[in-house]
Amino acid sequence: MKKRWYDYLWIVELIYMSLGFFNILFAWLGLFFFCIPLIISLVRGTKGYCNRYCGRGQLFGLLGGRFGLSRKKDIPRWMKSKWFRYGFLAFFFVMFFQMLWNTWLVFAGARDLRQVVTLLWTFKLPWHRAYHGTFFSPGVAQFAFGFYSVMLTSTVLGLVTMVLFKPRSWCVYCPMGTMTQLICKAKNGKDESV
Repeated sequence: MKKRWYDYLWIVELIYMSLGFFNILFAWLGLFFFCIPLIISLVRGTKGYCNRYCGRGQLFGLLGGRFGLSRKKDIPRWMKSKWFRYGFLAFFFVMFFQMLWNTWLVFAGARDLRQVVTLLWTFKLPWHRAYHGTFFSPGVAQFAFGFYSVMLTSTVLGLVTMVLFKPRSWCVYCPMGTMTQLICKAKNGKDESV
């Protein structure tokens, strides 16, 4: 089967995650990973992004499939359930809005910039070398630290589920996939599969 340009989007995912180690402001590029899937599902009523363009899913497929880093076991039934997927989406939204709130506090001057990336919403990793100051407001950097935390956490969760289960098990409960599925369901009046 001939490879297409979008079969190499896993490289974009690796570049994105790597850039955040060197300069946290590159985290802003991750907004493309948030906006494009929503736009595709709103305009086309499909999960085309998840099924074709998601570099993260491709990366998990490559690591777990070709490189054999996956046990290739079925994901537990409870992780496929609506209550888990919607519950994880709700939890994700709470964490995302908390990140936005912290960013707002820094923009408003009520809190100082915290140069930390939080892994799994719990473990604070010092990220001082990734930010050297700019002419932008500290709030811009605070958003980048928070957003990179979200992206790193979701990547780590995806890697763990890739190792324990099938390579693209993350896709089953990915908050972006759940959101696009809800949009497709509302737009088309039916359930779109992952």
